Amino acid sequence: MAILRAKQKAQVIEKLSQVAPPGETFIACVHAESGPSPWLNGVFGEIPLLGLIIVLTRRYYFLTLTNTHVVVNAANRWTNRPGDVVAAFPRNAFPVTRVKRASIWSSMYLQMPGNAKPMRLNIHRIWRAEMDQLSAAFPPGSIDPSSQPFDTPQGRPYPMPGQPMAGQPMPGQPMPGQPVIPQQQGYAAPQQPYPPQGQPYPPQQPYPQPPANPYPAPQGYPAPQGQPYPPQPGGQVPPQGQPYPPQVPNVPYPGQPGQQGYPGQR
Repeated sequence: MAILRAKQKAQVIEKLSQVAPPGETFIACVHAESGPSPWLNGVFGEIPLLGLIIVLTRRYYFLTLTNTHVVVNAANRWTNRPGDVVAAFPRNAFPVTRVKRASIWSSMYLQMPGNAKPMRLNIHRIWRAEMDQLSAAFPPGSIDPSSQPFDTPQGRPYPMPGQPMAGQPMPGQPMPGQPVIPQQQGYAAPQQPYPPQGQPYPPQQPYPQPPANPYPAPQGYPAPQGQPYPPQPGGQVPPQGQPYPPQVPNVPYPGQPGQQGYPGQR
């Protein structure tokens, strides 16, 4: 029994490849079951034998969208293997009505050949992406107003690999309504002209030179320990044996950063 969707779709394509016309391309495959809404199974199960009758009267199908047709295959109730082709409709004449896309169980009504009225088909949400692809064959006006929107616009084929979704631009093209930037128009930014030939550049102002060091370089080694420094011109030498006057601690100047009154500080 095939459980994975990929395996079931591969079996359907293998079955259809034996009878498909040359050049037929398979786009999407959807599993569906006939009968009333599956949500009623719980209600029918409370009535003796009625639930079993409903289950046995359901029919299972595969709906396959190709580049030219929508093909309906019967599906085995117990193994889900595809059976014979029971109907094939041109894409532009797919007889479905009252299509409703829902969160769990979607539904549609398909007019099968030889039936007096359309048959309801229920599609589980695990096949909803494939149902979105199948919507390319839905005729105008077939979607129920209360339906959730489909990912693929109605009436347009599902894009082939490398093609954008409907309403999306090709790679490198701007989105609809988006302004085109100059680079996309081949626009080149204007360049600043060079000075005319023969005209010199304006003279450059030299950088200011730092002032010379006002302090002379130290000469020789300092005086021996315990000996006063030699007198400086205009200075006074403290008397021998007298200590130097007390040093004032290094107090920052008013107006330095971090001190009260510095410009920009409050």
